[in-house]
Amino acid sequence: MAMLGSFGGSQRAAKSLGGGGDRDLTEFVCPVCLEIFDSPMTTACGHTFCNSCLQECLRPKKPVCAVCRAALDKWGKAIDLEALIHITAKPCKGCGQEVVLSEMRAHMGSCSKYQDYIQEGLKNITHTQPDVVSSVPNRYTFTCPYCNCPNFDQDGLVEHCNSQHARDPRQVVCPICASMPWGDPSYKSSDFFQHLRIRHTFSYDTFVDYTADEDAMVQEAIQRSLMDN
Repeated sequence: MAMLGSFGGSQRAAKSLGGGGDRDLTEFVCPVCLEIFDSPMTTACGHTFCNSCLQECLRPKKPVCAVCRAALDKWGKAIDLEALIHITAKPCKGCGQEVVLSEMRAHMGSCSKYQDYIQEGLKNITHTQPDVVSSVPNRYTFTCPYCNCPNFDQDGLVEHCNSQHARDPRQVVCPICASMPWGDPSYKSSDFFQHLRIRHTFSYDTFVDYTADEDAMVQEAIQRSLMDN
């Protein structure tokens, strides 16, 4: 395995973003931690992660990319993407203030309105979480939410939906999310295919401890969202 000074994939990623100001915030989000890229690194297979998330991927003896499962043997700093993060501003979900993305984590840690926003979200989850979530027995195979075809693994479900149902406008429940400890089996994604692209390009079982206490995982997620670095 080898780290490169910078990697060509980072330039391709930055060019695909174009002017950062008019892009959706999700395009600056790490597919592992789902937060704004922090010291982004791009792999030889062209996928980008926070440096700390990449280090987690590198821990196994035979590390693989969290998105495409290709062998991780080369990676480098996503210099152009990081430059975009330093010049692109988006509104805080709490106070609405425009904040440069490179400063967003620090801002969220000190913004009382953002912390209220997070706490309100936690209350809504606590009050509306269906009892059936904890009884979901299978997190490894899934049924297609469009045609009810059963027994797909995560990658197979994503491929099937993209190839067979890409033009289906119906709002559906994501069976992968519904099987998670924090999942809501009644929530329908307004754009299921965008949801698949953002949330399910890596396997949760690589990073999620299913045996952990649910409340502890929720609290950890909230604390992580409020970290200032």
